[in-house]
Amino acid sequence: MEDLYYEKLFNIKTTGEQQGFYESHHYNRYEATSYLALETLFKEYCVNDKDSVVDFGCGKGRLPFYINYYYNSKVTGIEMNNNYFEICINNKKSYLKHHNKSRDKIEFINTFAEEYQISNSDNKFYFFNPFSLELLQKVMARILNSYYEHPRSILLFFYYPSDSYLSYLTSVPEMVFLDEIPCGDLFPGNDPRETIMIFE
Repeated sequence: MEDLYYEKLFNIKTTGEQQGFYESHHYNRYEATSYLALETLFKEYCVNDKDSVVDFGCGKGRLPFYINYYYNSKVTGIEMNNNYFEICINNKKSYLKHHNKSRDKIEFINTFAEEYQISNSDNKFYFFNPFSLELLQKVMARILNSYYEHPRSILLFFYYPSDSYLSYLTSVPEMVFLDEIPCGDLFPGNDPRETIMIFE
């Protein structure tokens, strides 16, 4: 029910079969973050119109539209899959038809995550276990370089993180574990990995 409600509200399509994902051991199969998990996260950690959020592996754009609609934040969706990128572009056109064009602070970039140039204004980063540890390390190197060039408060959100992700993140001296938001009770099976880990 939540999917139908939000898809109609945003005038977008991010549900359905997730086909055509990139066949690579570096990138994981695309799966959209559930709207229930987004509701839970942003009850605890609001973003605002001064934030610049980056969604690595944005798929069809669900998180960027959610954040922009409720918080008017600037959001950049990084998606290397050409098919999903085209869906993002079409979703954006549909979204802006029904919503104030002053909200046009959403950008989708068709590139590999490790090639995205971190902007000095980017201060929140979202990961739904999108790729291998090797690529995460490359992305984190870019984020850390940007931080040293332009020191600022940065939050990183990891949904359904792997053990290898957590082991690596807790070993990075600049990273501080901030919070854990359990989401397992939102879905059947109560999977303990249904968690959003937040680092600063």
